[in-house]
Amino acid sequence: MTEQDPYQPNPGETLLFENERVRVWSMTVEPGNAGLWHSHQHDHVLIWPWDGKSRGQMWGEDQPSVTQNAQESFVVFKAVGKGGLHPHRLHNVDAATKTHFIVELLEPSPYDEEQPYVHNGRGETYVDADHAADTRPEER
Repeated sequence: MTEQDPYQPNPGETLLFENERVRVWSMTVEPGNAGLWHSHQHDHVLIWPWDGKSRGQMWGEDQPSVTQNAQESFVVFKAVGKGGLHPHRLHNVDAATKTHFIVELLEPSPYDEEQPYVHNGRGETYVDADHAADTRPEER
């Protein structure tokens, strides 16, 4: 992490578990605050045990452009492809402290390109309408 490139490669704040196939992280963000800039280099599963609302901000953007509304037990899968995801950070726009978990799959992604979000239907993640190139996630 440098002044020109102030994001961390780790997708969470606290490493909870690691072996040769997976890493499990936690990230906690206080109400009205933003988490650290980070990137995802591996396909991963996000687990939101509690409900809440957050906004995602991409590196280089002035404002958040992704909205996430999580219900209790919201689970999201993201395939990052061969190049990984652009650095971003999470803004907690809820009234309570929120913690979620990130499970990284350490094997190479089977996809060449980033894939849409896939989730369990207990919430939604979508790019704001002014980002017309992106679409709402698939529900499974």
